[in-house]
Amino acid sequence: MAKGARAQIDRLRNIGIVAHIDAGKTTLTERILYYTGKIHRMGEVHDGTATMDFMPEEQERGITITSACTSCLWGDTRINIIDTPGHVDFTIEVERALRVLDGAVGVFCGVSGVEPQSETVWRQSEHYGVPKLAFVNKLDRPGADFDGVVDSLREKLGVKPLVLTTPEEQGTDFAGVHDLLARERLIFEVEDLGATVDRFPWSEEEAARLEPLRDTLLETVAEEDEEFLEAYLSGEEMPLERIKQAIRRACLSRRLTPVLAGSALKNSGVQPLLDAVRDLLPSPLQAPEVQGAHPVTGERRSVELDPKGPLCGLVFKVSFETGRKLVFLRLYSGRLKPGQEVYNVTRDLDERAARIFVMHAGRKEKLEEALAGDIVAVAGMKHARTGDTVAIHESPVLLERISAYEPVISLALEPRNSEEAEKLEEALGHFLQEDPTLVFRTDEDTGQMILSGMGELHLEVVLERLRREYKVDPRAGRPQVVYQETVRGKGGGQAEFDRLLGETPHHGDVSITVEPRERGKGADVFFDMALEGWPQALVDGVRGGLEDGLLSGPQTGYPLTDLRVRVRGMRRDEHGKSSEVGFRMAASQALRRALEEAGTRRLEPIMKVEVVAPEEYVGDVAGLFGAKGAKIENMFDSGGRKVVQAYCPLSALFGFSTELRSATQGRAGLMMQFARFDVLD
Repeated sequence: MAKGARAQIDRLRNIGIVAHIDAGKTTLTERILYYTGKIHRMGEVHDGTATMDFMPEEQERGITITSACTSCLWGDTRINIIDTPGHVDFTIEVERALRVLDGAVGVFCGVSGVEPQSETVWRQSEHYGVPKLAFVNKLDRPGADFDGVVDSLREKLGVKPLVLTTPEEQGTDFAGVHDLLARERLIFEVEDLGATVDRFPWSEEEAARLEPLRDTLLETVAEEDEEFLEAYLSGEEMPLERIKQAIRRACLSRRLTPVLAGSALKNSGVQPLLDAVRDLLPSPLQAPEVQGAHPVTGERRSVELDPKGPLCGLVFKVSFETGRKLVFLRLYSGRLKPGQEVYNVTRDLDERAARIFVMHAGRKEKLEEALAGDIVAVAGMKHARTGDTVAIHESPVLLERISAYEPVISLALEPRNSEEAEKLEEALGHFLQEDPTLVFRTDEDTGQMILSGMGELHLEVVLERLRREYKVDPRAGRPQVVYQETVRGKGGGQAEFDRLLGETPHHGDVSITVEPRERGKGADVFFDMALEGWPQALVDGVRGGLEDGLLSGPQTGYPLTDLRVRVRGMRRDEHGKSSEVGFRMAASQALRRALEEAGTRRLEPIMKVEVVAPEEYVGDVAGLFGAKGAKIENMFDSGGRKVVQAYCPLSALFGFSTELRSATQGRAGLMMQFARFDVLD
């Protein structure tokens, strides 16, 4: 790689802002854009004017629904930022962002600390090996406890925190932060909204109070970095740059998590965070090497980050703007120019990258070329879907796909006339391309359109977007829970299919058994017999018949899961009537008989529910959970309030938030997230 290209990539940071809902991610991003000169007027989430919440639904609700991309400069470092949602209904947005990021900033409320969705997104980032910084926000709020949040990072997330900046007072007395490395107090000027940062050396009183914290910082770094340990034990005063290099090594290896303090709403502590992003988080050059496989042979191969190498990129998001499709792409190798033909390896077809853009929330800036390491939006790729790999024919490679999620709630849609039906199907087709967690089907018995998603809010937003963007307002039924089905025990079945279909005879004879698997393992079809000499068409017929049968359980009509189907035997007809259709039908009938013998039961979505309330309302909360058939798992103190954690069937939680507000006079906070499909014992 040429030195110039390497230096350009080394000055690039691809980061995400991730956290629990209402921790202040979007407010923080707004300050970052303002201080880097990307915007010249700060918007506010509570006013509906935040740059990154550009969808009308986001502005009205004051929450982030879709991950938004932007790019800015901090000195000579280009920072590509993805601001992700905090609400659990939009977890897929976080998942696909983390899949393509090199680093992340976790934002935590200075009062609430590590909350359920904070844990979820942190675990997701660990799965992808993403180095992270932690920003403790809202330290100006009453009840803020910086040390308590740092402790919760250690206890709940299992990280080793390294405090780089600490607050000068907390709550209503919050007055800036201290830089422990530089031994300085930082004051952010009110007159220019914090753009000017005044740095003052510590006074004697401040030094006496803060030097022990700095010593702890250096000791923690020495414990994790042998190179630094030798110099530290010698007792010499080390240059600031050398300390930062050691912290960076520990951060990149995820042995330490640097922690910074501030209040984005009060315009304090953001510039030190930007310095930390530049100095401590990886460029694409330091990110783990991307692994893929040959699409035909399955041979594992590495993708080398090189602008002169063969093109390789991953589609991590699809969106539609006024009916026009935009594909968001992370380039891992090669370069991409407008008008270039690319090979969609996942779908085995050619695409054309007509135009390339760098995104700034809802606005686009044209690019003449994108290089390895870049995150860009591409117009013209008609067939691409989330998780697709693009490459070139001469060097095809298939990257790991983005995880899928099971929908847990559905509602019936009924268009008002035939014209609206066509528009509705077209609009839903676009939404399904944008959002892999949405599922759409037509009920064979009723003819109704059934839309399924991750929660009530998820489906509400889809209906709002249908009305606003497509001028379609279908009648919608009440939300219904999506169930699954599994077997109670072992069972067996055998079936012979032998009949004329039209004038063609078809025959098949199949014997199978079914047995339970562990929760969450899914359904599996296994041929427990020798297949030598069996035509592939007949084997495919058996597999197809079983897979079709698993789509609809005998008790609920919902898909079967957590079971293994073993094909014990197949018998061919002596007169040559055996056919793929015959074996498909026989397998389906054998499955029904095996399920009847094994017995089945319904699995429902079990939600993890967390309620935070004043202590005097704990009894009311426990009583409400009892009435819902919930199982209380944990109860503890946090920030002077009680936290009650429970597991509850989703079917019992409709209207729960309203009942909770009534029972606690509106003083309780509620968080729900999907845990598993199961029976709540």
